Amino acid sequence: MDTQSQDAARSPAEVPNDPGKMFVGGLSWQTSPESLRDYFSKFGEITEVMVMKDPTTRRSRGFGFITFGDPSSVDKVLAQGTHELDGKKIDPKVAFPRRAHPKFLK
Repeated sequence: MDTQSQDAARSPAEVPNDPGKMFVGGLSWQTSPESLRDYFSKFGEITEVMVMKDPTTRRSRGFGFITFGDPSSVDKVLAQGTHELDGKKIDPKVAFPRRAHPKFLK
């Protein structure tokens, strides 16, 4: 079992946060993982890119995730303010594990 699985099994309410991971909302239906990577690579090395898709239609759900190798890249993205990709204003935010959210944030 890897370390992350052991941590999650031990304490499901305290899922470890990946400091280099960002949630990106407001994506165009046309945005691909490649265009997301191309846009954000100017802020630092990207280790993972995901555009979330509907499992039935395979159409983009309008959001995704990017993970930077260096967590300081997240600060660079946030410092820029507004971001636009494929003709739409996008909304990158620090990603938090779903189970780690306090109940009052729902």
